[in-house]
Amino acid sequence: MNEIQIEESHPLGKTDLAIPPLGIGVWAWGERYYWGYGKSYGKADIQSAFEACMDAGINFFDTAEIYGRGNSERLLGNFLREKNQPAIIATKFMPFPWRIRKSQMQSALQGSLNRLGISKVDLYQIHWPASIVSVRTWSDGLADLVEKGFSQTVGVSNFRLSQIRRSYIALKQRGVMLASNQVEFNLLNRNIEQNGILAFCQEFGVTILAYSPLAQGLLTGKYSPKSPPSGIRALRYRAELLNRISPLLRLMTEIGRENGKTVAQVAINWAICKGTVPLVGVKTARQVRENIGALGWRLSPSQVAALDKTSLDIQP
Repeated sequence: MNEIQIEESHPLGKTDLAIPPLGIGVWAWGERYYWGYGKSYGKADIQSAFEACMDAGINFFDTAEIYGRGNSERLLGNFLREKNQPAIIATKFMPFPWRIRKSQMQSALQGSLNRLGISKVDLYQIHWPASIVSVRTWSDGLADLVEKGFSQTVGVSNFRLSQIRRSYIALKQRGVMLASNQVEFNLLNRNIEQNGILAFCQEFGVTILAYSPLAQGLLTGKYSPKSPPSGIRALRYRAELLNRISPLLRLMTEIGRENGKTVAQVAINWAICKGTVPLVGVKTARQVRENIGALGWRLSPSQVAALDKTSLDIQP
């Protein structure tokens, strides 16, 4: 890991907060139902992953109150206290149907802060848009939290273009910049390139935090129709999909060989080349070391173009 050149941090949106070029998504930390925490991996594994991240200077961690029913925040908080080194912490507010007042956002954040064992977060995000509460109401709630010092910056996640625009305007009217938009983005899901979200965020200086840059493992080359993912993911990723993406994986393997990189590193680097900050999920120190290998180099424009074309060709 020492020979890998870690790139300089850069501003999150148009704020004073600087983040590394790669973030760590910790949905799987403590999540038993979807990811199988406690079966194929446990606390010792993810603590070693956390240590590897911190030692490498990748200290931006994204969690949420609903990840593992709060276990993700609790585990991350425990690791932070034991390490006792500065880290950049992002978490998210879930607008459940029974949350109808913006004051409930502060209560939710206080719960997250208690689980994390910190007094403020660096980035607080709305996890999903809510149909029964207006975007303006929740955006005002975010602005209140910045003004009260509970969060340094604020963002949204999984918003449609019209909702991002409304949130950006509502926050700006309060003197707060929308720092980020967290969305799924990878070679199998390029919707933000086609629906205007990527263009809007680039124009107005909103950082795209790209979750699932490896498509939950499909873009690692580790799965095939004869060897699919296990557990609940097997229901989502059937043999038909695994067969369809084979041409893309072959191209990624070839490009990886040209650069001395793995398929996963190619997938992450592609997302970086698109101007996003990928959020990679890690369960072990080995995964951290591989993911960090996506830094310190760039795919050539022709390689990006080839990946773009092949990924579009395999769309259903």
